[in-house]
Amino acid sequence: QVQLGESGGGMVQAGGSLRLSCSASGRTSNINGVGWWRQVPGKEREFVAAISWMTGATYYADSVKGRFSISRDNTMVVLQMNSLKLDDTAVYYCSGRRKFTGGDFYTKSSYGWWGQGTQVTVSS
Repeated sequence: QVQLGESGGGMVQAGGSLRLSCSASGRTSNINGVGWWRQVPGKEREFVAAISWMTGATYYADSVKGRFSISRDNTMVVLQMNSLKLDDTAVYYCSGRRKFTGGDFYTKSSYGWWGQGTQVTVSS
């Protein structure tokens, strides 16, 4: 099993920054990447960003390109969020992407393990 834990959420004013961290533990050899997803009540969980552990390649949703940055330091993955907007308010989840999955980094079914989530609230 893979365990994932998020930290760093909170409340910030629009235009501000937050830094989310995801710590992976357990059988991390089962994953080949980590993704960040977010969800607001009544909506589907949506892709935010991901990083490949094999190549270091990064992937971003169009809505966060140029504002968010994902990086990795061993088993810690950081999502740096700048120029935050009201629409960024959500619960943010980190997730472990399965090895040997057929889906790409943007596909939710490619991810087999999820953290508990951390709330990010952007206020005006």
